[in-house]
Amino acid sequence: MARRLFGTDGVRGVAGEVLTADLALRLGRAVTAQSRAARPQVLVIRDTRESGEMLESALAAGITSAGGDVLLGGVLPTPAAPLLIARYGFDLAAVISASHNPYADNGIKFFGPDGFKLTDETEAAIEAHLDDDVGAGTAIGRVRVLHGTLEDYLRELHTRFGDLDLSGVDVVLDCANGSTYQAAPEIFRRLGARVTVMADEPDGRNINAACGSTHLGALVAAITAGGHDLGFAFDGDGDRVLAVDRNGDVVDGDELIALAALSLRDKGRLKGGVAVTVMSNYGFHTGMREAGVEVAITSVGDRYVLQELRERGWTLGGEQSGHIIDMSFVPSGDGIASALLTLEALRGGDLAERAAMQKIPQRLVNVPVADRDAAMTSSALAEAIDAESDALEGRGRVLVRPSGTEQLVRVMVEAPTAEETDAVVDRLVAVVVAEAAV
Repeated sequence: MARRLFGTDGVRGVAGEVLTADLALRLGRAVTAQSRAARPQVLVIRDTRESGEMLESALAAGITSAGGDVLLGGVLPTPAAPLLIARYGFDLAAVISASHNPYADNGIKFFGPDGFKLTDETEAAIEAHLDDDVGAGTAIGRVRVLHGTLEDYLRELHTRFGDLDLSGVDVVLDCANGSTYQAAPEIFRRLGARVTVMADEPDGRNINAACGSTHLGALVAAITAGGHDLGFAFDGDGDRVLAVDRNGDVVDGDELIALAALSLRDKGRLKGGVAVTVMSNYGFHTGMREAGVEVAITSVGDRYVLQELRERGWTLGGEQSGHIIDMSFVPSGDGIASALLTLEALRGGDLAERAAMQKIPQRLVNVPVADRDAAMTSSALAEAIDAESDALEGRGRVLVRPSGTEQLVRVMVEAPTAEETDAVVDRLVAVVVAEAAV
């Protein structure tokens, strides 16, 4: 094939243009054909995008045409997929979602019978067989609605956090008009919290629109205006979360992971160390070093964090963006579980008084380009990166990389002061823009 369909988190693109019904059908057929099960049982869940139902139907057609049975789980957060695989013994699961992307985009990602996302090798095999015909005599599968999936997911959360008493906690939840809009408020209320909910009225097009973990302004304003204790913002598919303390300060994934690591260590539940990506703040590494917690560094993407955890036999890791994986609960980022893990770590304390780590100034700019890979081959950009890195050696760092899911070049800089950070970012962004226009 001319280029690889699967990115760092499945197949993703504009629904109806890149991710068409035909492509979804072929993906469903190919992934089913790759299964070792005689009659694969395939769970399909989705987020709230208007294109989700179209892709769900097409994916189901592909799966059933290859002899698999489809169980429709409805709108659920992504981490519900591996939890339901474990509960029911499904052979595969497909999640239809484009996570934090705008509503016009959609995506499909697959989980295997072990609850983990499919390997690069399996994804390559699926791509290689996208155009294969279904052989004569292949049995035709069935499509059924799997009832009670939301309650199944809530039961798993309650089993894990049943001892967490949130009585007296005043929390605001921004559900991004996405797949957490039912589950998040419900589990927080069951645990006793006083809950104010935002962005919980999905209409198919308002997912992630000026809300959720990528647009925190409304949540910050609500917390500071309403005198709430803290807030959490999820993304469209519910596998990541960011927090806001009572002062309106954003608490990112680095800080949430640091809190969880120290809490789990103190309880004797931290197995090994913590795996994070190259995007994690220097302050995280300093805090973990002082606490005696080993840190492993991976490429950007929760799948690489997960791979590192599996190889090392560790249980905790994640990304600055709010993907936090606690393998003792589920082998996936889970925004709701991570929010509850944060409250468990606070032990009734105030998030505004957290002291797990001290960040240094960091700035990330996403630069739109026509071809992210071509932009990264620029010799002028390479020289600029080297020069800025040399100037910050021992005081900060520079990271410039292509997005794994969008036509963007991400420019990230950490420096001792915000002023120096901004200056370095501005210089590098100017180079990217100039070279992309060549």
